[in-house]
Amino acid sequence: METTHTFDYVIVGGGSAGAAVAARLSEDPEVTVGLLEAGPTDVDAPVILQLNRWMELLESGYDWDYPIEPQEHGNSFMRHARAKVLGGCSSHNSCIAFWAPAEDLDEWDSVHGATGWSSERTLPLFTKLETNDTAGDHHGTDGPVHLMSIPPIDPCGVAILDACEQDGIPRVEFNSGSTVINGANFFQVNRQADGTRASSSVSYLHPILDRPNLSVLTDTWARELEIDETGRCTGVLVVNNAFGKTKRIGANSEVIVSAGAINTPQLLMLSGIGPADHLAEVGIEARVDSPGVGANLADHPEGVIAWEAKQPMVTDSYQWWEIGIFTTTTEGLDRPDLMMHYGSVPFDMHTLRQGYPTSENTFCLTPNVTHAKSRGTVRLRSRDYRDKPKVDPRYFTDPEGHDLRVMIAGIRKAREIVAQPAMADWAGEELFPGVEVQTDEQLEDYIVHCHNTVYHPVGTCRMGPVDDPMSPLDPQLRVKGVQGLRVVDASAMPEITTVNPNITVMMMGEKCAEMIKNGE
Repeated sequence: METTHTFDYVIVGGGSAGAAVAARLSEDPEVTVGLLEAGPTDVDAPVILQLNRWMELLESGYDWDYPIEPQEHGNSFMRHARAKVLGGCSSHNSCIAFWAPAEDLDEWDSVHGATGWSSERTLPLFTKLETNDTAGDHHGTDGPVHLMSIPPIDPCGVAILDACEQDGIPRVEFNSGSTVINGANFFQVNRQADGTRASSSVSYLHPILDRPNLSVLTDTWARELEIDETGRCTGVLVVNNAFGKTKRIGANSEVIVSAGAINTPQLLMLSGIGPADHLAEVGIEARVDSPGVGANLADHPEGVIAWEAKQPMVTDSYQWWEIGIFTTTTEGLDRPDLMMHYGSVPFDMHTLRQGYPTSENTFCLTPNVTHAKSRGTVRLRSRDYRDKPKVDPRYFTDPEGHDLRVMIAGIRKAREIVAQPAMADWAGEELFPGVEVQTDEQLEDYIVHCHNTVYHPVGTCRMGPVDDPMSPLDPQLRVKGVQGLRVVDASAMPEITTVNPNITVMMMGEKCAEMIKNGE
């Protein structure tokens, strides 16, 4: 097999973490770095780079567009958008920019065994990666990723925040260094001043594309990791299209897989790293029996409630989803268990199919469960790398019923907010689920048929204690049972973050590069 390139470090996936790792490792001129991305470049692609066009990308050619398996208690029509473009999901989803709460990170370290990932060790990396337009000693002023606070120019959005205050949810500052348990405001977003999304590609890669020791190879699809007879990962086997001839890219030091929470476990399993019984089912011999690969799939399930607007909604926007609302549904929590996004566009992608009315002039709130308890899986459909994997989130199947309880409470809280006097000039007919849907049973039926995802799958190759068989990675992100192989992306999270996770994934890329440079 032809070896087309050899690098010291080969990074599989040019997404949120992979771009950060590539940029930081290639700061050392003595090492060579190859960044492999299955999709095309985002350079000179306005539909990618112009942030307020992000919803055009769903189910587009830039989307792996994974259907999910039939759900026993959820919406089986769901599709998981996963980006197939340089920058990964930071080039594809909206750009809601949250630092992870310190409590989340401390829990990774102290509860889940990801030693070294406490807030004391990781919050400084958020500062390092950002240039933030908000004052504060904890904020970064010279990092690659530009964060801006959305100004309050959407009048319906301002009314929503006024209504939140009337309902006991005050305006707060996000990314202030304190965890918001009960509060709301316009988001911070990773966006440059000219409207370009500050994706990991734009932020980390575009300024250094001519760096001599960095090679960015787009349209390069990894089909298998090469592991030698000693158990070391020595390269990646790639194709440039679904029927292309396989080529080899060699790695002298390490391979770092950053392909995301669906594609990373898929690639590991195709390479013989995963649950041995499942691999045998599809005709793959297990090199490493690692039952946690493809397990522990977590997500933020998202409900939706929408109203016809009495006044014309905005016709231009920074990204159409611009407000976050946090609160709790039970007493005594150190983090919110409920979050909502406010959207200024029609969002009927699951309700129209079910017969609910729609309108061209609407606003919506989308309550989501910040720490859902349900856990799903990613499994191979076959040994063919071209087959889309089986993605089964198993929404709303947690035995204690936590996820559904929070979601029902979220729909009721959204109604409570919009019933406040501040929304009287905006809130027309409730389109879905509709005012006649009131009981727990009615709301449950609506939710399980019409919910969406916030597109935040995580945890499918989680890091954890060295002796935990369900954690495929150790706290240094090294794949157990293989030498010279790490994983860094959302799949490595031991528990989902309370907030939108994209900036946290960039932080993980920063920490991975730091550990490699330090010889960890």
